[in-house]
Amino acid sequence: MHHSKTQAIGRILLALIFVIYGFDKAFGFIGGGFSATSGAIASKGLPLPDVLAALTILIEAGGGLMLLLGFKTRLAAWAIFLLIIPINIFFHPVWADINQMSGFLKNLAVMGGMLYVVANGPGAWAVDKR
Repeated sequence: MHHSKTQAIGRILLALIFVIYGFDKAFGFIGGGFSATSGAIASKGLPLPDVLAALTILIEAGGGLMLLLGFKTRLAAWAIFLLIIPINIFFHPVWADINQMSGFLKNLAVMGGMLYVVANGPGAWAVDKR
């Protein structure tokens, strides 16, 4: 398979988790929606949970769609990369249990994927390529 197409498939696969979870955080078709997202943030003692929930949704759903389409790909990848840092710190304490360690390590792998997108661009099938 051509390198550029392989890159695009990787970018699309990375994007899916953010599109799905971002829209779920907003509308709750899998989980609890906006109020559950805000409540989870508040439960960690973080300030302005509604604002942080909206920002999280914007970066996850919006950045995920940008990544999926290959639009402003590097910007979207940086935003998602930076979002994962506080998520790992507050929501996946690696010392808590094996499930939290699994979430933490999965997020590190996704962060690596985002840096790969930043370094190498969107590949084929991208709005950025037009």
